[in-house]
Amino acid sequence: MSPDEKKRFQGVLSVKLSRIAAAVTTAALAPAVFIASPAFAAGPDAPAAGNQPAPTAPDQSVPDQAEEDRKTILAIIAHPMASEHMKEAGRKAMADGAQAMRTFIEVDQHRIRLDDYRVAIIRLTHGAGPSLTEGINKLLDGGANLEQLRHFYEVTQHELRDVDHRVEITKLISTGGPAVKKAGNEALKGTPADRTAFLKTGRYLAQAEDDRVELARIDEGWDGPILSEAISKLLNGSATPAELRHFLEVTQHQLRDQDNSVKIAQIIAGGGLELVKAGRAALAGTAADRVEFLTTGQHEARAKDQAAKDKEKPAPGRDGQDQNQGTGAGTGGASTGGGTGSGQSAVTAQGGSGAPLATTGAGDHTTLIAGGAGTALVAGAGLLLAARMRRAGTAG
Repeated sequence: MSPDEKKRFQGVLSVKLSRIAAAVTTAALAPAVFIASPAFAAGPDAPAAGNQPAPTAPDQSVPDQAEEDRKTILAIIAHPMASEHMKEAGRKAMADGAQAMRTFIEVDQHRIRLDDYRVAIIRLTHGAGPSLTEGINKLLDGGANLEQLRHFYEVTQHELRDVDHRVEITKLISTGGPAVKKAGNEALKGTPADRTAFLKTGRYLAQAEDDRVELARIDEGWDGPILSEAISKLLNGSATPAELRHFLEVTQHQLRDQDNSVKIAQIIAGGGLELVKAGRAALAGTAADRVEFLTTGQHEARAKDQAAKDKEKPAPGRDGQDQNQGTGAGTGGASTGGGTGSGQSAVTAQGGSGAPLATTGAGDHTTLIAGGAGTALVAGAGLLLAARMRRAGTAG
């Protein structure tokens, strides 16, 4: 082989060897590159390699962060404290994309939650006692932050409410009956839940027990048929605590007034002028007027009627004294004695004997004669009666 042919053979051999080395290298690296490619990882339905995002760390974390934010927002708007405003803002953020969700989580939810707590705390003032009301006003006037508002709503409000419950229970005990006092003292010794339960239901059950005792006492001391019949019906039935309380506070007074009206009508039947007048005025007036008539008015009216009767009757003995005085003045003895014609004149004359008769002068004889005649008349009547009795005895 010539030197030129030997060079050409060496050159061809070198090219073939380089190509073989390249092929071997490619074959060795191909599986690793294929497996690591995005198209293989995404599966057969993955888009072409040219449409894949660059495999950088930030780009791969965006989908993961958005999904986490979505879950966070769903939990926020599902919370019992979430208002409609919070729910609406959360749903809008999820619809607007990843950046809107991030803004909602980092900024908007806290601003909305602050407003929600303020509104919720303001609503607590309805029906709140003095301690809770004072605490709410102090909190809102002091510009509380979100954490302070949350703590007040979840913790402090219950502590202040229990203070008010204690005060209210103490007042009920001071004015209640035995059952209320007993149940109230037990609640004060118990838990806040016990005190809440007492004020919600326990107090009314205890009050009903006391009301039944009070109704029995009223029935025992009242003589009116209308009220007594209603009390008996109520106690023997299945009245609720509210019905018992309403009867004591309202109905009993209405029925008591009806009994009073019946009693007044019975009193004035056949009564005197003043009694009838006062009784009719009471019947036409108020319930208080009827109570006043039965308590004092009827007695005052009776006294007026009696005074009027006493004024119409002559005073005992006044007429006889006047006649005696007239006789002693020198009027004719015969006409004076015979003019009266009644036993009263004679009795009055006898009753006036003594010193006054001794000083009448000439008229004394006439008086004595009249007196003697009266005495004789009485004696004769006695003798006649004795004779009749003797005859009756003889005939028997």
